[in-house]
Amino acid sequence: MIEKDVIDEIIFRTENPRNRLMMELMARGGLRIGEVLNLRPKNCQGCKLILSDTKGGREAEVAFIPQKISDRLKEYIQSAQLPPDSKIFPISYTAAWSIVVKAGKMVGIHLSPHDLRRHAATFASRAGTPIEIISKIVLRHSSLSTTQRYLGKVSDTEAMRWIENLYG
Repeated sequence: MIEKDVIDEIIFRTENPRNRLMMELMARGGLRIGEVLNLRPKNCQGCKLILSDTKGGREAEVAFIPQKISDRLKEYIQSAQLPPDSKIFPISYTAAWSIVVKAGKMVGIHLSPHDLRRHAATFASRAGTPIEIISKIVLRHSSLSTTQRYLGKVSDTEAMRWIENLYG
């Protein structure tokens, strides 16, 4: 797991508004890279994003993002004067992937888009969010077992920190 402060540093050090916004949508909204690249202005309804062409095969899914990211997304769409049906981020999957890898290199780590999505889930879990919310709302998985595999194992360091927080 990549620590929250490292993800925050990566995002804050990303100066290009488009690239930063894409990474925030993955790291703070739990979106897959393909979902970010398929976003259109008409799909953005404040903190609620209507996702089409999702991995789960459903016609549409709803993702939720924090208000501050919603505000930045709205500002980005308005400043670029994007028509409702146009892609917000009209770049290729490969280009988006390389943006994330390059951002990770700024802080000396190997980073993939999926690491940002996993961070959204792990951070929510460590903050005490019920696994059902992480599964159905953050990650939009159809099965809790998928989410459990996704969150992975707890490191010894993290286990000791939680025990200390609970009983120390």
